[in-house]
Amino acid sequence: MINNHFEQKFDEVLISSNKTLLNIEFIHQYLSIESYWAKNISFETVEKSIENSVCFGVYINNIQIGFARVVTDKATFAYLADVFIIKEQQGNGFAKHLMNTIHSHPELLGLRRWYLTTRDAHSLYQQFDWQPITDELKSRIMTISKPDIYK
Repeated sequence: MINNHFEQKFDEVLISSNKTLLNIEFIHQYLSIESYWAKNISFETVEKSIENSVCFGVYINNIQIGFARVVTDKATFAYLADVFIIKEQQGNGFAKHLMNTIHSHPELLGLRRWYLTTRDAHSLYQQFDWQPITDELKSRIMTISKPDIYK
């Protein structure tokens, strides 16, 4: 950790939890236009979500190419959200580096439970021991879902 920021380098890629490096306009553009899960999300909502999460930027030559955030109490629980690598850089292993960094962050070690939702990245997450919810857990988990809230 550097100045309370966790960073890892993988060849030309820097992954950092330093929020001052984040390009919030870039993140908002991706989430509001490119993502399937946050279409039309407002800039203010993205800004607030970043403010209240542990965030990770992915950079090549100081240019942001990816992002993820973790909503957590840093003691028992975490929800992994808004994970993306821009299309032009997908398939280069950067998402794996991002996941390695998230799972290595000192403040996120030893958590009892992690959650995430994904429509299409199961194979990525399974490489890091993520598993589908078991039938036992399905009967205990409840949700309020508002998928069209940003429309």
